[in-house]
Amino acid sequence: MSTRRGGRGGAIVNVSSSAATLGAPHEYVHYAAAKAAVDTFTMGLAKELAGEGVRVNAVAPGLVRTDIHAGAGAPERIRTAVDRVPLGRAGEPDEIAPAIAWLLGPESAYTSGTVVRVAGGL
Repeated sequence: MSTRRGGRGGAIVNVSSSAATLGAPHEYVHYAAAKAAVDTFTMGLAKELAGEGVRVNAVAPGLVRTDIHAGAGAPERIRTAVDRVPLGRAGEPDEIAPAIAWLLGPESAYTSGTVVRVAGGL
């Protein structure tokens, strides 16, 4: 991928979470801390790889209807947390994917070191 090593450059998109800046108190504070590290990693790596033609960004979803909550022992979490989302509903994975696709594509060629929040207003 590195232009210094004969590659054509490229893009990396990390997956963060809106919890990284909201803190997720009394719920997933350890998860929030790990995702905050992803944000910092994204910004730092973007600066390190810019000279090699590699852009690095992240997407930070909010409450999204996936199996992560059931896997963490809280299958009811979507129902109980949705009231905190300004748009009034959980997101769907197919609403997050376009942001990732945009960051990987040529339309975002001048975007690097950015965390794009796709979180229903959180």
